[in-house]
Amino acid sequence: MSMAGNLRKVTGLDRVGGLRKMARLARRRAKVDLSHPARSPLGSSVVNCVTYQNGARVTAGDDLLEAVEHVRKARDGFVWLGLHEPTEREFVGIADLFDLHPLAVEDAVHAHQRPKLERYGETLFAVFKTVCYVEHKELTATSEVVDTGEIMVFVGEDFVITVRHGRHGSLGPLREELEADPKQLGKGPAAVLHAIADHVVDSYVEVTDSVQQDIDQVETDVFAENGARADPGRIYQLKRELLEFKRAVAPLARPIQELAGRPLKVVDPEIQAYFRDVADHLLRVTEQIAAFDELLNSILQAHLAQVTVAQNEDMRKITAWAAMIAVPTMVCGLYGMNFEYMPELRWRFGYPMVIGVISVICLTLYRSFRRNGWL
Repeated sequence: MSMAGNLRKVTGLDRVGGLRKMARLARRRAKVDLSHPARSPLGSSVVNCVTYQNGARVTAGDDLLEAVEHVRKARDGFVWLGLHEPTEREFVGIADLFDLHPLAVEDAVHAHQRPKLERYGETLFAVFKTVCYVEHKELTATSEVVDTGEIMVFVGEDFVITVRHGRHGSLGPLREELEADPKQLGKGPAAVLHAIADHVVDSYVEVTDSVQQDIDQVETDVFAENGARADPGRIYQLKRELLEFKRAVAPLARPIQELAGRPLKVVDPEIQAYFRDVADHLLRVTEQIAAFDELLNSILQAHLAQVTVAQNEDMRKITAWAAMIAVPTMVCGLYGMNFEYMPELRWRFGYPMVIGVISVICLTLYRSFRRNGWL
C-alpha cells in the first residue's frame, strides 16, 4: 500500500477526492494559523513555527510551506513546528509535507503512548511522558499527586515537529533557552531532541523532590504518638500515584540508551554524549522511585504493626477490667440465688464482710494488672 493509501486508512479521509486532493487544496489555500500561543477556542493547534539557521532564528511566520521551501532550497537550518493536541484533519497537510509515517501520525494524534523511540526511514519519532506535581494543602486518600502528559517529537534532517498533549509541559521556556545558546542550537534538530529529553528528565527530578516531601510527612504521621490512627488511605494513594509516575519514567530508559549509543543519521555523535548525561539522570530518578516504593511498603507495614499493637493493648485493658468485674459479679450471683440457708446470710456484719472481700480482691487484681502494664 502506498504512503497516501496508508494515510487514508489512518485518518479516515478517503472521500472528496482522497488525501492527495486534500493535501493539494491545503497547500494552495490554507496557511498555518500561528495567531494563537496555544490551543484556543478557535481550534488552532499550532503553537509556533520558526526557522533556524546556524543556531539563530531566521523567520517566524504564518506560512509553513514557505519556511520549509526556504530551508530545503538553502540546504541549511531547520524548521521547528510546535503543535498542541492537533486533530487528524489538522495533521493531514503536515504529514504529507514532511512525509511522516501514518503509524507515527496516529500515535501523535491519539496520544496515550508509552515512552519509545522509533525510526521510519530517515525520520525519528520519540515519545516522552511529561509529569507535573499537583500542589495540595494536605495529602488525603483522594489527593492527586502527579499529573501526566505527553510530548511527541518528529525529527528529520531539516525539521522538528513537537506535539504536546496535556495541561502542562509547555516548551516555550525551552525554546527561549535554546535560542540563547546558538552554538548548541546550531547542531541541528538533534539538539532540540536532546533539549526536550533533558527538560523532561529534569522535571522528573523536581517531581521526585516534591513526592519525597509527601512521603516524609506520611512517615512522620505514622510514627507519631497516635500513629495507629493515621489514615492508611494516604499511603495507598501515594503508592498509586507513584505507580503512575513509574510508568512514565521507567520505559524511557531504553529510548534514551538508544539515542546515546545507537548510530543514527539525524543524531550527531557529539549530541549522543549529551544523551548519555540524560540517561544518567534518568537512572537516578528510576532508582529513587524504586526506593520510594520500598519505603512506602515499610511505612505501610509499620502502620499495620502499630494498629495490631494498639488492638492488643485495648484487648489487654478490656480483659483486665473484665477480670475485676467478674469477682463482684460472681459473689452477687451467688447471693442472688435466694436460698434460705446461706453462709453469713443473717449475720450482722455479713454484708460489710462481703463488700470488703470483693474490694480487696479487685484492688489486688488492679495492682497486679498495673504492675504488668495491662492498665
